[in-house]
Amino acid sequence: MAFDSERIEKAVREILIAIGEDPDREGLKDTPKRVAKLYEEILSGYNDSPENHLVLFTEKYDEMIIVKDIPFYSMCEHHMLPFFGKAHVAYIPDNSKVTGLSKLARIVDVYAKRFQLQERMTEQIADAVMAKLNAKGVMVVVEAQHLCMIMRGVKKPGSYTVTSAVKGIMREEPTRMEALFLLKGRS
Repeated sequence: MAFDSERIEKAVREILIAIGEDPDREGLKDTPKRVAKLYEEILSGYNDSPENHLVLFTEKYDEMIIVKDIPFYSMCEHHMLPFFGKAHVAYIPDNSKVTGLSKLARIVDVYAKRFQLQERMTEQIADAVMAKLNAKGVMVVVEAQHLCMIMRGVKKPGSYTVTSAVKGIMREEPTRMEALFLLKGRS
């Protein structure tokens, strides 16, 4: 996807004018350029793919692997405001391949750095891990605070939204309960 900084700068300048600001005053004259640079950074997931990060290693292991408390920052596509929180990713490999632990955090970043819905992001992470690792099962739990709920509308600071995506054998008991227990606890 091509990123058009000049077009974003023009749009931000128009927003400033539309709200009654002077885009040429000292504090605002470089704001359009700063916002364009900001968007290029925080929406960089459009130019990235999980395939760029999922390095596989041959390893005979078929027990659960969990990386939890992965911080992320994303942008709500409905209001263009941030939502942020933690993602937890658990998977059971196919007994022949695993990925580097940091790669799971990178997959979270790939999907978080786009205009998103939390529900979609949760599913995208789970689907990518399941498909790319040929995992036996995957569970992704995402906990987030949404500024569109905190600073506008219902104005409910401290509220969290929790979503989950569960695939493969992680849907079965007792594997599902084991994953939830390990995700909840602090080891």
